[in-house]
Amino acid sequence: MFNNFFFIGLPYAALTVLLVGSIFRYYRLGFKVSSLSSQFLEGKELFYGSRPFHWGVIFLFFGHATAFLFPGSVLLWNSVPLRLIILEASALGFAFSALFGLLMLIQRRFKNRRLWAVTSKMDVFVYVMLLTQIISGMWVAFFVRWGSAWFASSLTPYLKSLFTFNPDVAVLAQMPLAVQIHIVSAFVFIGMIPFTRFIHFLVYPFAYLWRSYQLVIWNWDRKKIRTSRKLVNGVRSKNN
Repeated sequence: MFNNFFFIGLPYAALTVLLVGSIFRYYRLGFKVSSLSSQFLEGKELFYGSRPFHWGVIFLFFGHATAFLFPGSVLLWNSVPLRLIILEASALGFAFSALFGLLMLIQRRFKNRRLWAVTSKMDVFVYVMLLTQIISGMWVAFFVRWGSAWFASSLTPYLKSLFTFNPDVAVLAQMPLAVQIHIVSAFVFIGMIPFTRFIHFLVYPFAYLWRSYQLVIWNWDRKKIRTSRKLVNGVRSKNN
C-alpha cells in the first residue's frame, strides 16, 4: 500500500496536476504567469544568491535528465573509475552551489521586511521543498555512493515504466530512505509547480536567444535635460 501510493499514485497525480494546472493557468490566468520578481525591492543579495542557486539547479537537472534519457552512455562513462569520481564530485559541487544560493535567498527574504510582506505561504512551501530536495540529494551522495551509476541502472527503468503505464516499484521499494525521500519530494514539488512562481518557465523569453539585437539611440540633448525644468525635453526618437 505504501509503495503503491507514493511511487505509483503520487507520480501520476503530480504529472496530471502539472499538465492540467499549467494549461489552465496559462490560458485563464495568463497575466499571472510570472516569477513576480522582487529585484526592485532588493537586488544585491538576490544577485549573489540566485546565481549559484540557478547554476547549481540547472546542471543538476540536466545531469538527472541525461541519466534518464541516456543511461547506457552514463554507465559507459562510469566504467572508468576516474571518470566516475569526476562526475560524482562535479554533481556534489553543484549541489553545494545550489544549497549555498538557496540559503542566501531564504535569509534575504526572511530578514527584509519589504520582501517578507510580499512572501506567500506557497513561497515558504517552495523553499521547504527545495531544501528537502537538495539536502536529501546530498544525503544520497554522501551515504549511498555512486548515485549516477545506480540511477541509470535502477531508477531509470522505474521512471520509464511510469511513462509506459506499466509501473514497476520492486527496485525502488528496496532503496534506502534517503533515495525514497528524494523521489517523493520531487514528485510533490512537480505537482505543485502550477501553484508556485516556478510556473514562469511557461513564458520564459526563449525568443531572445535568436532575436536580432535592438539598437537603442539616445536622441536628446543631455545637457539641456539636466538643466531644464520642463516635463518633456528635446525631440523624441521614433521607431523605424
